Amino acid sequence: MGNSDETLEKLRSAVATLEQISEKEKSGFINLVSRYLSLGAEQIEWHKIQTPTDELLLPYDTLVHSPQDAEAIKKLLDKLVVLKLNGGLGTTMGCTGPKSVIEVRDGFTFLDLIVLQIEFLNKKYGCNVPLLLMNSFNTNEDTQKILEKYATSNIEIHTFNQSKYPRLVVDDFLPLPCKGRTGKDGWYPPGHGDVYQCLVNSGKLDMLLSQGKEYVFIANSDNLGATVDLNILNHLIQNQNEVCVEVTPKTLADVKGGTLISYEGKIQLLEIAQVPDEYVSEFKSIQKFKIFNTNNLWLNLKAIKRLVEGDALKMEIIPNPKEVDGVKVLQLETAYGAAVKFFDNAIGINVPRSRFLPVKATSDFLLVQSDLYTLVDGFVIRNKARVNPSNPSIELGPEFKKVGVFLRRFKSIPSIVELDSLKVSGDVWFGSGVVLKGKVSITAKPGEILEIPDGSLIDNKEINGPEDI
Repeated sequence: MGNSDETLEKLRSAVATLEQISEKEKSGFINLVSRYLSLGAEQIEWHKIQTPTDELLLPYDTLVHSPQDAEAIKKLLDKLVVLKLNGGLGTTMGCTGPKSVIEVRDGFTFLDLIVLQIEFLNKKYGCNVPLLLMNSFNTNEDTQKILEKYATSNIEIHTFNQSKYPRLVVDDFLPLPCKGRTGKDGWYPPGHGDVYQCLVNSGKLDMLLSQGKEYVFIANSDNLGATVDLNILNHLIQNQNEVCVEVTPKTLADVKGGTLISYEGKIQLLEIAQVPDEYVSEFKSIQKFKIFNTNNLWLNLKAIKRLVEGDALKMEIIPNPKEVDGVKVLQLETAYGAAVKFFDNAIGINVPRSRFLPVKATSDFLLVQSDLYTLVDGFVIRNKARVNPSNPSIELGPEFKKVGVFLRRFKSIPSIVELDSLKVSGDVWFGSGVVLKGKVSITAKPGEILEIPDGSLIDNKEINGPEDI
């Protein structure tokens, strides 16, 4: 690639000509690239990794309960801001527009539920918890239109945008938009690690500080378990922790998730991308790394301001190679959890699994739309009748990948309170009132349609044709 100083100078002059982005975005992008060129992909020294102690990683049950009287709770909540990452599109599930406007349950979207939850708190305690949404250039316009429907709610909603950076052409390290690709595919949002800089750049952070806010709770908008938790908030304020990462015990489904380690005496997140090849299988082991990162993060606002203004948040850079019409491009990204190690007095809290309920695929939809959950004041509550603490494992074939098609294939969502696992493949259609229990596998033979009749009870069965029902 030649001399990296030369490469950077060329890139700097090319980026200067891009009129679609702000000066702050230009300098943020150049900083990111220059860090990448001087470092390459960073890897961790494996022998220095330690399991965090109970001082650094607290079991949720050991937290002191937050005060119970309404006035004290109001005081706590008035220090809080909720921020949801709203940059993602619903494309993987066959939906257009922001992922947060997909209907999750009973006609409510992710965003509806988030608003309902905060409205409930504001009403119950007379507090003012604002909602912030970090949009990307992919979701901003649609989100602004959608927000009109909450105009009369008792909740302040603020939006700001993630940066818009040019994709880099791998061959000559120049921005793709300089090659005439000025449409959307010339650009990318640089991962949610961008949230800190953008909070400051947009002026939102100063606005919140001037309102007396102290902590922000950040989570993905598709994690239905990421609700405001008074015990966690109370703990952080009492102990002056600048950051808290929520982690939860790993199951076999989570082996790729990032974990929390102790490294040179501080806690930090370890993601699979940072692990040297020879240690990947060890990283995935549930014995050694028993917890994983839920991506629910609590942070002190003044600390964010201090670190951003001091240019101290040098998070690991994740190179994400893509191809646009046959041209190989590179997106440099960062993840917001990686900033944990720069904050003082950082802790992890090992929270119940119920705080991690992400909807990434239609198999997750099946879970949250079923009788396994109910909806109360916007909160998704798990059915007490389910004895097993973990959810059933659900594998649906490609026929069920898109939300619209998935919904047509179920006349009603089956009862799965007593289900252990479900595997469906082929052209399968479900009637209404179906009950699934134990281990169930349903396979339609190639070229055949398999219909599960209304009211069927399928208990620990393998079904390969109508005769097996």
